[in-house]
Amino acid sequence: MVRVSVAEKPAVKDNELLVKVHATTVNRTDCALRAAKPFIWRFFVGLVTPKVRILGTEFAGEVEAVGSGVTSFKVGDRVFGFNDSGFGTHAQYMSIPQDGTLAIIPAGLTYEESAPSTEGSHYALSAIRAANVQSGQDVLVYGATGAIGSAAVQLVKSLGASVTAVCDTKNVELVRGLGADRVIDYTAEDFTKDEQKYDVVIDAVSKSTFGRCKRLLKPRGIYLAGDLGPLIQNPILALTTPLLGGKKVIFPIPRNDQATAQYFKELIESGAFRPVIDRHYPLDEIVEAYRYVETGQKIGNVVIRVDH
Repeated sequence: MVRVSVAEKPAVKDNELLVKVHATTVNRTDCALRAAKPFIWRFFVGLVTPKVRILGTEFAGEVEAVGSGVTSFKVGDRVFGFNDSGFGTHAQYMSIPQDGTLAIIPAGLTYEESAPSTEGSHYALSAIRAANVQSGQDVLVYGATGAIGSAAVQLVKSLGASVTAVCDTKNVELVRGLGADRVIDYTAEDFTKDEQKYDVVIDAVSKSTFGRCKRLLKPRGIYLAGDLGPLIQNPILALTTPLLGGKKVIFPIPRNDQATAQYFKELIESGAFRPVIDRHYPLDEIVEAYRYVETGQKIGNVVIRVDH
């Protein structure tokens, strides 16, 4: 259950920053951590009761204090990032190690514009890097309007690959605006029956399977999904399909480090990436934000404004 309550300002260790949070998001990661679903999450967040009481993984804010060992940031720096190990971004203040996934906010961006730059996008980036997407390849992104999918379209395009995006009718123009070369409206046609063949298929919403998408792949094509899949099939297929030497499944393990945040900072500065924002809520309406995200209908990201 999510509720708003009063908490103490976190203490800062020698290698940590205290960040005054101005904006955060409610995302798929937060919802999974809150519900501890699938069950395997409980081994990380607590079997019976949660180990961490303050949820939230994405943030943008101002450095208010630094520990004695901090050299990479200073008080007053405007920073954004991702914190899925310590959580705590759904609050007015949070602490994070100086070598965590964070970077200086690009010039000209507000806190609310920069907060949603790292959650869905870092999952998308891990998939793209795991598949070693190259310029000139053909990539299909299923679920191109979510936080992961909308980032994946832009990131793949920035590498010079050709992107086919799958979405519903009302979001066709949005996805084209993100750089998709071709769009399939899944309400009008079954994307798995597409005649084009792809080097990589990214299932950004984990609502399909390797079995359904296999015919879309070129002889040595790759299927990527970030969730476990029915009967935990995706990690199993990731172990077995490479042994067969043809079409295969890769189950990417996301990487969280400062270089990841810096990569997104540079992409934003170059104009190659900008997170899609669906709605804004104030922090005291965060329960409503969770309810909306859990409908599965959000487009891009849901941003939370944190007032002080």
